[in-house]
Amino acid sequence: MRFLLDQCVDARLQSYFSGLGHDVTRVARDYPIGYPDPSILAVAYREKRTVVTHDRDFGELVFVENQPHSGVIYLRLGSSPTLELAIARLDEVLANHAHELDRFIVVTPQLIRVRS
Repeated sequence: MRFLLDQCVDARLQSYFSGLGHDVTRVARDYPIGYPDPSILAVAYREKRTVVTHDRDFGELVFVENQPHSGVIYLRLGSSPTLELAIARLDEVLANHAHELDRFIVVTPQLIRVRS
C-alpha cells in the first residue's frame, strides 16, 4: 500500500508504515514544508497514495470541492493524540478496511467510518 503523511501527523508514523512494508512519503521530508492541502491531495492522487492527516480541510476538498483523490484517512483523535493511540487505530483500519483505502475514512478513538 502507498501512503502520504501530512505534516500535521506524527513523523514516527512513517516508520510504522515502513515497518509493515508499505511505501510511505511525508510532507516536510519528501515534499516542501507547508505544502498546500490541494497540492497534497493532487500529488497523492497522481502517485496513488492514501493521505493520512489530522486536517479536517481535506473533507472540504473531497466532499465540497469534489477534488479527485486516492483515499484519505482523517485521524480525528483529539487535540494531542499519542503515537500509541494513532498506531492502534491505524492497525484496525489496515486490518478491517484495507480494501477501502481509496475512500474517505474518519478515525476517532471509538469508531471508524468509511465515506464514499
